[in-house]
Amino acid sequence: MRKEAEKDVILYVEGISKHFGGLQIIKHVSLTVKKGERIGIIGPNGAGKTTFFNLLTGDLLPTGGKIYYKGKEITRMPNFRRAQVGIVRTFQKNNLLNELTVLDNLLLVLQRKRRMANIWFKPRNARRLLALFEEAEHLLQTWGLADIANERVKTLSYGEQRQVEILLGIAMEPDVLLLDEPTAGMSQAETNYIAELLRQLPKDITMMVIEHDLDVVFGLAERMIVLYNGSIFIDGAPEEVRSDERVNEIYIGKEKAAGASYF
Repeated sequence: MRKEAEKDVILYVEGISKHFGGLQIIKHVSLTVKKGERIGIIGPNGAGKTTFFNLLTGDLLPTGGKIYYKGKEITRMPNFRRAQVGIVRTFQKNNLLNELTVLDNLLLVLQRKRRMANIWFKPRNARRLLALFEEAEHLLQTWGLADIANERVKTLSYGEQRQVEILLGIAMEPDVLLLDEPTAGMSQAETNYIAELLRQLPKDITMMVIEHDLDVVFGLAERMIVLYNGSIFIDGAPEEVRSDERVNEIYIGKEKAAGASYF
């Protein structure tokens, strides 16, 4: 059986590359992701981590190679279609509608998920759309954001905005959730809270996390991928990556790594 068609393989990347002119950012990366895996992606700045996510979500198209999702090729599928079929991501920077409330941002996502485009520009009320509001309330309660539901996003702290964006990703009920720096800009308390909620996500959601906070990513992941110069440098268990001297070398340099550890 071909790798991309195996029953438990949800995402299969076959030799993808990305060039910007003469600059090669991603170099012939191949990867097999099984349903429900928790994968951490780390690497020094410029390693190609966010570009790799952009290729998986369709925000960028690869220069070469193929991407398969649930056994079907999606290499040229546009980003909005990938979101509809279950590949959802958050960004390094907030991608929220700042003039709207937290609740309104969430309701728009839920309407999109339910394909209720015909009411996007009509007044919403809980009586007419009871199920929609009940789902929003449940999500806000679960994620501890009920107290700020009616606050405009622009009035929230950066950490709170990051929590809202992650919530919107969860609200899409993804099969594959890609989190790009989910705890960036958060306080330690907010970081701990988000990390715990991510650990409690349903086990059938496949999660891939780019994260510079190594305590967070090693606490979440059961498999670690180290990207370096656009290629997969190491793909293994967290303890294997943590103890590999080569990982220290690419983060802090060979000479410094001889006398110190980044981890």
